[in-house]
Amino acid sequence: MANTLDIRRRIRSVKNTQQITKAMKVVAAAKLRRAQDRMVAARPYAAALRQILMSIASRIEGVDHPLLRQRDEHNVLLLVVTADKGLCGAFNTNVLRASQVAIRDRGWETISLIPIGKKANDYFRRRAVTIRHEAVNVFQALSPDTARDIAAVIMDDYSSEKIDAAYILYNEFKNVASQIVRLERILPLARPEAVPEETTIDYIYEPAPEKILGELLPKYVEFQIYRALLESAAAEQGARMTAMESATKNASDMIDSLTLTYNRIRQATITKELIEIVSGAAALE
Repeated sequence: MANTLDIRRRIRSVKNTQQITKAMKVVAAAKLRRAQDRMVAARPYAAALRQILMSIASRIEGVDHPLLRQRDEHNVLLLVVTADKGLCGAFNTNVLRASQVAIRDRGWETISLIPIGKKANDYFRRRAVTIRHEAVNVFQALSPDTARDIAAVIMDDYSSEKIDAAYILYNEFKNVASQIVRLERILPLARPEAVPEETTIDYIYEPAPEKILGELLPKYVEFQIYRALLESAAAEQGARMTAMESATKNASDMIDSLTLTYNRIRQATITKELIEIVSGAAALE
């Protein structure tokens, strides 16, 4: 059985750990607020951009853009988005597990990866997979330029027919305590449905609609990746905040348990010493 000195040292160690987890929770809460504001602001823009894109594409007769060409999915590029750091519960594990399930069950013949985040890079670097491009430490200063660089690689590979489809796997932010793993197709873009005749409006385009579509399609791909990164950044901070809150509570419970054990050992020691004193006094009589 541990003595009182060992237990006091352990209680002190757990208290120090509890202070760290409390501080990390506060930091995660502050970062979550900023990340959530950016994520919420990006959602309407992504929806409006898609609506405009589909509206223009549906009005162009015989549209044939490289990013709209549909092919059988044999060679697939998969983007896996994780965090650069740990201590965020099952945030990274859920995405990595989902990536393995997708690779195993989707029936893709050839798969190449773009791991985004240090955890994904460390994970896939130890496995027999083809890494097309690496992106680490992107969440320290997340900007549209980060998504633009990744999108350029994807669009170049798709236009040159090196890949037949591109997917992104990430944690979507639902609320502070919940994240949903999403697998979304980036390329090819879904063919726009024909606009019903009663809602068709004859627009005058400047420049030509084909040129507008050529400008919007790459921007749409870039922003879809950027929005997914914003979702993942907010989900990461929410997961870390929840994990640190749980860790702080567990530390408090452990301190209470260790304190109770310490008091019991101390009481047993005092009782033993009293018995020895009484026994010694009785022996002298």
